[in-house]
Amino acid sequence: MSTITTSDGTEIFYKDWGSGQPIVFSHGWPLSADAWDAQMLFFGERGFRVIAHDRRGHGRSTQTWSGNDMNTYADDLAALIDHLNLENAVIVGHSTGGGEVTRYLGRHGTRRIAKVVLLGAIPPLMLKTDINPQGTPLQVFDDIRLNTALNRPQYFYDLSIPFYGFNRAGATIHEGIRLAFWLQGMQAGIKSAYDCIKQFSETDLTEDLKRIDVPTLILHGDDDQIVPIAASAMLSSKIVPNAKLKVYSGGAHGLAQLEVERFNNDLLSFIRD
Repeated sequence: MSTITTSDGTEIFYKDWGSGQPIVFSHGWPLSADAWDAQMLFFGERGFRVIAHDRRGHGRSTQTWSGNDMNTYADDLAALIDHLNLENAVIVGHSTGGGEVTRYLGRHGTRRIAKVVLLGAIPPLMLKTDINPQGTPLQVFDDIRLNTALNRPQYFYDLSIPFYGFNRAGATIHEGIRLAFWLQGMQAGIKSAYDCIKQFSETDLTEDLKRIDVPTLILHGDDDQIVPIAASAMLSSKIVPNAKLKVYSGGAHGLAQLEVERFNNDLLSFIRD
């Protein structure tokens, strides 16, 4: 396995395939780099260098007790990008990974980055507050914490239903997708997965979004039950200078697995534009 060791001794697993312009993928919670398999194959076969890592505490990376916070996630990503000496990279973040990417850009800048893609991403802030009235109430995240702590195997399996919109009328349930979600989620360390809930729900990424100064594509489903579009993409697209917003009508949260061909081609068009 390919890994780097961060300054606090954490081993971060990553895949690095192909050659050409690099595309760096950052996964959502509670998943791993494997969530990007369809994209890694598609873009690798089209002459790109594709890189995806398991966030600390997730997948095959060290199951960390501490350091499970957005700043450290971003610094781990920076360490990987620096280790691989990437230049002119396209950086893609889904859900929590979109927060990780945004914080990376806020802390480390865009010197190595050519373009940014935020897919079903958590910025600017998921939590409902006085200044973010469209956000999600704290009780929802408290329930996620409780279920993760006490009944993680069943909860992660059940969570795959709204994650992919399988509870909507007429939806075709893909049991393989549900099992892949469950398997990746169960690879994560429980402490890391638990800590990450606070990070994806309470981290305000507004100022980080303002610092993005490269072409940015924001993709989101308007039926996303995990990261509702009104408090995320609709706001982020107004904060990031000259961002392009693309809304998938009826789209759920796990678009990269559900609408593989459409998303891959939209991403390819954006990169080549």
